[in-house]
Amino acid sequence: MPDVRSNGIQLRYETLGEHDAPALLLIMGLGAQLIDWPQDFCELLAARGLRVIRFDNRDAGLSSALPQLGVPDVRGILGGDRTTVPYLLADLAADAAGLLDALGVERAHVTGLSLGGMIAQQLTIDHPDRVASLCSIMSTTGDHSVGRPTPEAAALLGMPPAPSREAAIANSIASSRVIGSPGFPATEEELLLRATAKYDRAYNPLGTIRQYAAALASPDRTAALRGVTAPTVVIHGEDDPLIAVSGGRATAQAVPGAELLVIPGMGHDLPRAAWPRIVDAIVGNTERAVAR
Repeated sequence: MPDVRSNGIQLRYETLGEHDAPALLLIMGLGAQLIDWPQDFCELLAARGLRVIRFDNRDAGLSSALPQLGVPDVRGILGGDRTTVPYLLADLAADAAGLLDALGVERAHVTGLSLGGMIAQQLTIDHPDRVASLCSIMSTTGDHSVGRPTPEAAALLGMPPAPSREAAIANSIASSRVIGSPGFPATEEELLLRATAKYDRAYNPLGTIRQYAAALASPDRTAALRGVTAPTVVIHGEDDPLIAVSGGRATAQAVPGAELLVIPGMGHDLPRAAWPRIVDAIVGNTERAVAR
């Protein structure tokens, strides 16, 4: 997988599909890596005529880690003190725009998941000429009155870094059980394979805290989303414990003309059984953009 220089940092990325096909930029969530977009899922999108681009956000995977920015004081940020915030969602969106520049992509269809949905929204707000269509999956607007997690899911956000590989993998599996889809439960083998692959590729828990601080400190996007003109689809699991479905509903309500797909039984993951509906929604949204 190659790297590019973007916005002053290195980003690791991968592409699938024909080079001259319409570009689809996939943006992953908090502490997640490009491999969290499953290969088979990406191949389904590429088979529908899209050039799929997935990448590691800063402070995740094999893109630039930024330990020099320190460890944010999350409690202080929640209390209104933003002096330890290292960067904002706008910076992560600028990273994504820089990746498009480096790849020679003028406009892309953009899909983001969770924190990646927030980044995708911010990219559409800050760089509207770069976004042909927007898909926000299991995300929210930045209005802290919506999309609130259950207490059990919220506790995952405050977990300390694991002291060993074994503990990190065990924590990842336990977290997946909490936030996963009750209607489409993953097998123990699937959870172990996923958690092991993620740890062995990269483990940067302090980078995850910096990303979390960016989400907490960035402003509510509701008003700005009302100015979005790109065709938009919002996808959310009805049973999402980490970002409640109210976050997705608020996103769809904020964007003029947005379509909303709520999937019963889906939590805060991408269960294989839901892929056909998700892929159809993403591709259908790109087709609406082309038809304009």
